[in-house]
Amino acid sequence: MHTTKHHDSPRPTGQVRLCTLVLLLIACWATSAASAEHSWQAGVAHIDITPTESIWMSGYASRKKPSAGVRHPIQAKALALEDQTGTVSVLVTADLGGFRKEVADRIVARAVKEHKLPRDKLVLNASHTHSGPITRVRKHPSYSLAPGHIEVINRYQMWLIDHVVGVIGAAMANRQPVTLSYEQGLAGFAVNRRRTRRREYPSPTDHDVPVLAVRKADNSLLAVAFGYACHATVLGDYQINGDWPGYAQSAVEDRNPGAVAMFVNGCSADQNPLPRRTVELAMRYGDTLAIAIDLVLKGKMRVLSGPLRTAYETVPLAFRVPSKSQLDTRLGDSSRRRREHAQRMLAILEENGKLVDSYPYPVQVWQFGDGLTFIALAGEVVVDYSLRFKGAYGWHDTWVSGYNNDVFGYVPSLRVLKEGGYEGGDAMLFTSLPGPFRAGVEETIAETVDELVERTGGKE
Repeated sequence: MHTTKHHDSPRPTGQVRLCTLVLLLIACWATSAASAEHSWQAGVAHIDITPTESIWMSGYASRKKPSAGVRHPIQAKALALEDQTGTVSVLVTADLGGFRKEVADRIVARAVKEHKLPRDKLVLNASHTHSGPITRVRKHPSYSLAPGHIEVINRYQMWLIDHVVGVIGAAMANRQPVTLSYEQGLAGFAVNRRRTRRREYPSPTDHDVPVLAVRKADNSLLAVAFGYACHATVLGDYQINGDWPGYAQSAVEDRNPGAVAMFVNGCSADQNPLPRRTVELAMRYGDTLAIAIDLVLKGKMRVLSGPLRTAYETVPLAFRVPSKSQLDTRLGDSSRRRREHAQRMLAILEENGKLVDSYPYPVQVWQFGDGLTFIALAGEVVVDYSLRFKGAYGWHDTWVSGYNNDVFGYVPSLRVLKEGGYEGGDAMLFTSLPGPFRAGVEETIAETVDELVERTGGKE
C-alpha cells in the first residue's frame, strides 16, 4: 500500500516573525489613527457684535468721547467640540476688550440652563482689542460717563449676552464629524514693552503661533483657532474695529473660504505690536500672522485624539491693601491717577466698611487626550506665565492663553511685581481694586494650574 508522508509545516524564520510583527504594528497604528480621526464631532458659528450706536470704547483711559464710526466689523465665534464620550465643550472668542466677571457669569448661567453646558466646558476668550466697546459699567468708573453713555453700554451688554449665548447654541447644533490637528508656527512683531521704557529690564517674548485645525470629513477646513501673545493696540482712535487680530482672522478666512478663524489671545500683558498707530500696520500684522498660520496648515500637523478632559477652579489672589491713613495721604499725591484711585478706594471704604483683600481668580485647563494641554488664564497675564508653563508641561504640546473668563486687570509674575511699573501694579490705579498683588501671586496661580493639569491627566 502506498502511503503519503505528511510533513510538518516549516516554522517561521526570525525574518518572517519580524515582518509579521511590523505588519501588526502598522495595522494597530492605522487603526489607532483612524480611531483618533473619527472620534470628534464639531460645530462652529459666528455672529456680528458690532455696536449699532455710538458707544464708549474700552482700552485707553485717554479717550474723551464715544465711538465715531466702524472701521472693521467685530464678531463673536464659538467652536463646539464633542469627544468620543459624547461630552461637549465650547470655546468662545470675541473681538472685545474682555469678558468681565459680571458679564461672563450671566453668559455661563444661561449656557448651563439653556445648553446644559457645565462651567468647566466653556471658555470665554477676548482678543482684548482696544478699539471695541465697553461692555460693563463699574459702580466707581474711571471713565467720565454721562447718563446717556451708561444707558448705551447697558443696552449693548444685554444684546451682547443674548448674542453670545445664541452663538454657543448655534455651534452646538451644527456638529459634524471632524478631525483635530495641532502644531505651532512663529511670528515676530510682538515686543516686550517694559523694555521700551526701561532698557535695563529683560525682554522675554513668546513668538509661538499655536494652531488648532478642525477639518471636515472631506478634509476641508471647518475652523481654525490660533493664538499669539501680543496686545491688540496698533490703533487708538474712535473707530470700532478688532485691531490686528480682527484683520488676522479676516486674512485667514480669505485664504480658506468657508472656514471660520478664531483668535485666542496669549499671555500678552507686557507685549505690544511695534511699530504701531496706522491702519496699514494693523493690516500688515494681521497678514503676517495669517501667513504663519498658512505655513502650519500646509505642513505636517499632529492629529489629536480624545477624550477632552476639563477642569475649572477659582483661587483667591491676595492684595496689598492700603490703610485709610495711606489713602488719605495719597489724596495729596502729585499723580492725578493716584489721587483719583484713592478717592475711589475711600468711597468704597465708606460704603462697605472695608476694601476687598483678594480677587477670585479663574483658572481653566483642557486636556486633549495626551496630545495638547490648553491652559486658560484670566486677566491680563504677562508672558512669564506662558514661558513657565510651557517649560513645565511641554514646549511642543502646551498652549497658554490669557484674557479668559474675566478680564479684570493685570496679573504680574513675581519678577514683574518686584520691578513695579504699569504691569507690576500701577495699572490698578485705573480700577476699583485696592492695590498690587502680594508676592505669592505667581506661585498661587502655578500651584492651581498644576493641580488642574494633574486632574485632567496632563503631564506632571
